[in-house]
Amino acid sequence: MIDGTLADVLAAAGWAHVRLDLAGVTDKPAFMDRCARALDLPDWFGRNWDALADCLGDLSWAPPARGRLLVVTGWRDFARAAPRDWGVAQEVFAEATDHGRGTAGALQVVLALGGSDDGRTGRPG
Repeated sequence: MIDGTLADVLAAAGWAHVRLDLAGVTDKPAFMDRCARALDLPDWFGRNWDALADCLGDLSWAPPARGRLLVVTGWRDFARAAPRDWGVAQEVFAEATDHGRGTAGALQVVLALGGSDDGRTGRPG
């Protein structure tokens, strides 16, 4: 067993680790802005579903990595406030992980069930 944080273990294995904290996000524009910042998306990212799908489906713009783990936290407020957009976001994440499956640098997405790191303890994320 390897001791250390998840980020340490992933880094040691050559994986990139990104946390997408959606705490406080309640609409699509805020979701897209949060994705752009957290994922350091390229300048050509158009802040729409197709552009997000393009970026996540072809990671040639990102630094090379053996694999990539995207941990989504604080997503429940967005899911409640914009259920339709949240459904589309989940489809984009699923398609991106399916597209890269079995390739070097493939993306994996995890929806964390705990809270975010914004200091609000005891409140679902």
